[in-house]
Amino acid sequence: MLSTTIVLALGAYGATEPVFNGPLDPAGRLLKITENSSPQGSRNPIKSGGANAASLGINGSLGGRRMFPDDNPWNTPIDTEPVDPLSDSIISTIGANDPLHPDFGANWNGGPFGIPYIVVSKNQPKVPMDFIWYGDESDPGPYPFPPNAPVENGSDRHVLVIDVDNWILYETFYSFYVGPGWQTACGAKFDLNSNALRPDGWTSADAAGLPILAGLVRYDEVYEQGAINHALRFTVQITRKAYIHPATHYASSNTSTNRPPMGTRFRLKASFDISSYPPHAQVILRALKKYGMFVADNGSDMFLSGTADPRWNDDEMNTLKNVKASDFEVVKMGPIHQ
Repeated sequence: MLSTTIVLALGAYGATEPVFNGPLDPAGRLLKITENSSPQGSRNPIKSGGANAASLGINGSLGGRRMFPDDNPWNTPIDTEPVDPLSDSIISTIGANDPLHPDFGANWNGGPFGIPYIVVSKNQPKVPMDFIWYGDESDPGPYPFPPNAPVENGSDRHVLVIDVDNWILYETFYSFYVGPGWQTACGAKFDLNSNALRPDGWTSADAAGLPILAGLVRYDEVYEQGAINHALRFTVQITRKAYIHPATHYASSNTSTNRPPMGTRFRLKASFDISSYPPHAQVILRALKKYGMFVADNGSDMFLSGTADPRWNDDEMNTLKNVKASDFEVVKMGPIHQ
């Protein structure tokens, strides 16, 4: 058990809108991200030969490799699935005129904003983990967390680490490095070769029990691969006290059927014209038409999650704000767990 004591803060799971001005190092200082920053801080990308030549380090490229099997819900096209009968009412309660908001970028308040991640190899040492809030719903350590893993700025303080050789994703919420390991609210481990879900009723580093990294808009896919071949994640302010697989957890007391359960899938309407948008914004819009986006947490309405990366072109990404909630529809929901 790690002995360091942490004073807990309010704002867990999106209850308070965090202020982003770049990812933090474990001591709470702004972390300077260089292109393909390595776990040791090198400016040169380190390649992991066993995983499609992925780049190790902060916001490293996955080399086009897709998380989870092809038949996983994250990777299943939904562009021809029927619309849910409650689609119009759910969109209306969110706010039909609310804009899609890219909750990521290169510069806001002096630095990149969004959720950073780090790519490590099988040789990354594993360290002890102390889960202080949801230990009974956490996957036990040790985790391969570098001491300088980037921490999301704001109250959520997510840390996302992907072991690209063993193809395992590790994620934590409200995370602090205390040496030799980390103290966090909870932790989740995802085998990216498997379709296994977390147990029903279990949270993860995300309020919905979902993986976070799998649903982020990432620079390597938008600018290097030119395609996003999976669903994305977004937030709404008020969710329903229910969830739909692949989500496994709810975080609401609201029982209105006009509110979306965790795991509800939205898609951009096929009729929406994307031709006037910049090419890189079109990459995101095509993914939203084909794969859609999951309700993954409570937060600001229609906030689309992505990585904190200084390489983003904010002018291009901000064109996404011209898309409205009414340009989306809710895909027919599967069994609802309450």
